[in-house]
Amino acid sequence: MIDAITIVGTEYTVSGTVINKENALGVVDLHVLVYDTDFLNKDDFLGIGVTDASGGFRVKFDASQFKSFIDRAPDLYFVVKDAGFELLNTIEQVIKNANASTPPIKLSVDLSKDKLRQLVNNVPVAGWVGGFEQSNPAFAYPNPDLSALLMLGNLDNIDKLERQQKVVWPEFSWNTEPDNAKDPKRCYQMFAPDISRLGYTNEGRVYSIICPQQGASSPNLGSMNVEVTVTGNRGWANEANKEIAGDMTVEGRIWFSPSALKNTHVKEFRGHFEKKGLPFPSTKAKAIVVQTYMPGNPAEPKFPLRNGPSTDFPIPEFAKHEGIAWSLGHLGVEIGAIIETGFDVVDKFNQLVLDIFNIASGNMLKKGNVLTWNVWFNAPELVDQQEWKDHAEKWRQSIDADHGSPDGPGTSARYFDGAVFKPLNAFLSEELIKILDFKKAHLE
Repeated sequence: MIDAITIVGTEYTVSGTVINKENALGVVDLHVLVYDTDFLNKDDFLGIGVTDASGGFRVKFDASQFKSFIDRAPDLYFVVKDAGFELLNTIEQVIKNANASTPPIKLSVDLSKDKLRQLVNNVPVAGWVGGFEQSNPAFAYPNPDLSALLMLGNLDNIDKLERQQKVVWPEFSWNTEPDNAKDPKRCYQMFAPDISRLGYTNEGRVYSIICPQQGASSPNLGSMNVEVTVTGNRGWANEANKEIAGDMTVEGRIWFSPSALKNTHVKEFRGHFEKKGLPFPSTKAKAIVVQTYMPGNPAEPKFPLRNGPSTDFPIPEFAKHEGIAWSLGHLGVEIGAIIETGFDVVDKFNQLVLDIFNIASGNMLKKGNVLTWNVWFNAPELVDQQEWKDHAEKWRQSIDADHGSPDGPGTSARYFDGAVFKPLNAFLSEELIKILDFKKAHLE
């Protein structure tokens, strides 16, 4: 039996098991966050582990993460999550003075209300024909060339879709300090599950790709939505070997969520703009649009979706889903400038909103930053074309930061060590000054 707590020097290792309450079997791919209670200050986050096929997890941390002049041993509790859906919190059953004699740690979770877990599918549906990849030798790996295919409007060919792969785990990553070449503050965040999908024919020709949406909250402007909107696509899927290859064009879009439209500052800006007949980003249709392109090549708006994980940066265990996903692809896009509206005051306001969004989100859409995501797919399913249309309309276009995903929330943005990203207070304090300065310059 593995010890619950092992101590070597100042390094602690906490080991345990998470089981399904219904059948007492271990549950794979759950996040186990470990905390030390601190009665004087905020509880100390010690680390995050991911359960393996038997439900086992392991978290290492150093005594310096919890020790003070009072602490002698950690007082541990656990939070178990499936992406952003919390399954268990043991704050009421703290393990006092955890040490090498601590008994085995077994955590029992109820999965009955876990919508993400209900989405998981590892068995491809019957009906795969294949052949499209093999129709042109240039399409093949190791360097798929898809230039023989036209770039198609992303929602123009839903009537051709027969099969789909749902991206249940869309894992995004970006550098919160893009001007720092050493990339010390890279963030990792899973966006909401089952918004993104890859749609194709029985032969494997891709005709539609739905990408995810996320939100960020400003203390002075409220919640804002961001979506990487696919404008064009081409590509193929091969279920026989789980390979995919696609090219995409996208736009970044930002607009205020419904709750933000009730914000005092936002109401004032909106009223002024609409009175002047000027566009205001109150809906996705009126969103601030940000250009994107192939990383390192501003002249190339197309960028590839390819097999496997991104190799541009290390990937933490909590951003991997090898024990549960059917397959994996990756893509990356560099952020460009805002597309100007032709109205000087609107363009300046849109840049202000983008700057504030970037403060809140860790420079996610800062010009020159590269947004990368590893897309972990479910096994192929049949497409209900009406459901696809409804999904695209309701969740791709109408979902907002206030209401989240129908199938559960994504995760918090975290650094590689699992610590949660938080905007610097110094930057947040600049928001109000920028807002008031803009009002004085353009509204008075």
